[in-house]
Amino acid sequence: MKKLYVVKHQQDFDRIIKLNNKKVSSYFIVYSEDNDKKYDCYGISVSKKIGNAVYRNKMKRRMRNIIDDYKKDYNNHKNYIIILRRKGIDSSYNTLKEDFFNIMTK
Repeated sequence: MKKLYVVKHQQDFDRIIKLNNKKVSSYFIVYSEDNDKKYDCYGISVSKKIGNAVYRNKMKRRMRNIIDDYKKDYNNHKNYIIILRRKGIDSSYNTLKEDFFNIMTK
């Protein structure tokens, strides 16, 4: 995922979460807001409760790969904050991918 498509700043995360436009599944919580850009922007968050830094970064890499697959087919002109839930820790890549596609296409 290119840096252009990433939500980085804490105030952006806070603003999107405060809007409370969320979708919840067993593996993710996805917050969204509209943007005026021609592309989607994504922010990924994994809690420190889930594991050490190595494991959290592994989960973020996995999520970036899933997002890249999703971006090939869909473009909604929105900003997204994706929070991985504890149940998603032990699930396989394909399970996470299916759940992410389901929650995003609702």
